[in-house]
Order: sequence, then structure tokens, then C-alpha cells
Amino acid sequence: MVSRMFRLETEVDRARRDLLRRRLRDTNTAASPVLRALRGTPDERESPVHVWASDPAGALAGGLVGHTWTTWLHVTYLWVDERHRGAGLGTLLLSTAERIAADRRGCRSSRVETWDFQAPEFYRRNGYEVVCALPDYPPGITEYTLTKPLEPATGTRRTRRR
Repeated sequence: MVSRMFRLETEVDRARRDLLRRRLRDTNTAASPVLRALRGTPDERESPVHVWASDPAGALAGGLVGHTWTTWLHVTYLWVDERHRGAGLGTLLLSTAERIAADRRGCRSSRVETWDFQAPEFYRRNGYEVVCALPDYPPGITEYTLTKPLEPATGTRRTRRR
């Protein structure tokens, strides 16, 4: 009976996507005092974090792309060129992003998703713990979500982004 009441469409529609996002945000804000308190503050929006490493010739040796939101750093991408792996560059990129997040943006935690063939052991060695394992995402691969508490550097004053 419900299907006769509505016309369903399946095309990609950015304007409706944005409208849906706004309405969902409004619904979530109305239901959550925490999200309501964020409205209109600098923490309401995601703020990008990018860390790049270049080799002596200026070529991209590695990089990290992520963002901070509220008190969290979210690592979206971390990649190191094969020629530079094993030299600590990945740890340097990650620790730099964590320092920016904790010291400059007041973040208290970090999160990352990685597949079983990528870097779960790298993140564990860097203090992250698995909080979720999603088998067969995609089929035959397990995706892990890992988190880590962040602390500001000693003597560093936390400041909120503006």
C-alpha cells in the first residue's frame, strides 16, 4: 500500500542530497543536546588536516589527509611511497597530524578505518586499538576501525579553532 503513495526516483541529485543532509542535521540536532550545543560553534564544521612529505627531488613521498570535528581527528588517507616505507615516515605523518589535532584543535581522540591488507598493525604499533571489525567489506576483506586517545604535548596550551 505504501508504494502507491510515493513516486521513487533513483537518479543522483545533489540539490536533494544537500536538502536531505540539512534536514537530517536538523532532526539530529533537535534529538541530541550534544549536537544542539555544537550548533553555531567552530566545532560544528569539519576542519581539514593535511600533512605532506616530499623527497629531496620534490616528489610526493607520502601524505596524510584527514579532518577534525568536535574533539576527534579522523584520518581519511595515509600513504607512503613504497621506496620510503619502513623508514618511519608514516609514523611521522600520523604523529604530526595527531599533534595538530590535540595541541591546536583540542582533539582528545583519533580514528581511522583500514583494511586487513593495508595497515592495521601499523596503527596498533602507533597506539590505536581496534573497536570494530567488519568482515567481507568488500567481500573477502575485513575493514577495521581503530581509535586512539590523544593528549596535548606537555606545556602546550590547547586552543580551539576559530
